[in-house]
Amino acid sequence: MWEEKLKVYDLLVAKCDRFERKGKTMPYTSANGHMFSLFNKAGEIGIRFSKEVQKKYLEAFETTLYKSYNSIMHGYILIPERMWDDLDKLAIYLNESYDYVMSLPPK
Repeated sequence: MWEEKLKVYDLLVAKCDRFERKGKTMPYTSANGHMFSLFNKAGEIGIRFSKEVQKKYLEAFETTLYKSYNSIMHGYILIPERMWDDLDKLAIYLNESYDYVMSLPPK
């Protein structure tokens, strides 16, 4: 089951040509020294957004903050599985997240 969900995450990241997936045991994307998406042990996708955008998407997506290893990942929202069918739309959000971390000071 986890492997099947990981395939979805990999397909999503593959739709974005400005970055690639990293991590073997904990898949993620990062740029400018900042992580901006994660795939956790529970097979869930989390994407990072600015506080303003996060508030908007929490409501619009009817979702919650993202958790990984039983910790709330502040800045990340859980992407509900019902949204995974439209990877083109999710790629827009993932690219938006990439643009956000590229606007932050490099780490």
